Amino acid sequence: MKADMMRIDKYISSQISSVSRKDAKALCKKGEVLVNGSIVKNSDEKIIAGEDIVTVCGEDISYKKHIYIMLNKPRGYVCSTKDGKSPTVLELVSPELFRKGLFPAGRLDKDTEGLVLLTDDGEISHKILSPKSHIEKKYYVELKYPTQEHYVAEFEKGMQIDGGDVCLPARIEFIPENKNACYVYLKEGMYHQVKRMFKKLSNKVVFLKRVQIGGLKLDENLGTGECLELLHKDVEKIL
Repeated sequence: MKADMMRIDKYISSQISSVSRKDAKALCKKGEVLVNGSIVKNSDEKIIAGEDIVTVCGEDISYKKHIYIMLNKPRGYVCSTKDGKSPTVLELVSPELFRKGLFPAGRLDKDTEGLVLLTDDGEISHKILSPKSHIEKKYYVELKYPTQEHYVAEFEKGMQIDGGDVCLPARIEFIPENKNACYVYLKEGMYHQVKRMFKKLSNKVVFLKRVQIGGLKLDENLGTGECLELLHKDVEKIL
């Protein structure tokens, strides 16, 4: 595996969200930056990220090339880096997990809860979002009216919904103990798709939560609005 050679100021600013490149240069000049125990005042000096030990203001800075965060999104937040009207999912990330370049790898509607992956890894995000991947997503759905047996065939054949959109074949799983709830499995993500599918069936979604993407399940212990850092191998379960 090829080592990542980086300028010390770029390294610091990429690993500490509150520190800019300009701030990193200033810290170097003040003698607040050490590499392998030696003071480094030249901010353009290069280091081997992940091998050299970088210390800033007395604290060792561990290297992460990318970060992956599981978010249990609450209603009222938009899956965007900025919106201006509504709070974004990035506002839910704690300072110790936040870093520059973070974005949601996929979207959930504003009033939908559940699993969202946040990352700064464009490559893996592209793989997840590529239409060719057809990654299955699982949703927990609560409905205004009880589910009907004919829903199974309607989902499997790929129904035509409002606007003329034709859905890919999907799956629905009934919940015996609750006739007004079910699980829906989709391999695409049209705008308000689940709601529009049930509207076609003369029903109405009253609550919607994404609980799984590919092989990655929403952690049952993760509260609404909370984040959990993932390992790369965990994210690969999606694919």
